[in-house]
Amino acid sequence: MTKPVWDFSHLSPEQRLQLIEELWESLSDEDLGPVSAELAAELDRRLADHHANPAAARPWHAVLADLRQRLK
Repeated sequence: MTKPVWDFSHLSPEQRLQLIEELWESLSDEDLGPVSAELAAELDRRLADHHANPAAARPWHAVLADLRQRLK
């Protein structure tokens, strides 16, 4: 196993999640590149599922709060 370029072991799980979020938000659409046909089909399927049953959706902040609670 290779040594990681950066060592994040000193960060708590919550801090690492925050770092992931901030890194993700720093990317533009152009940074992400093209979407494969398979991924586009899956995204279309999920959007159709959401349109068929929007009440099943949960806001992102609620999902993130649940994840942070589990990591405590």
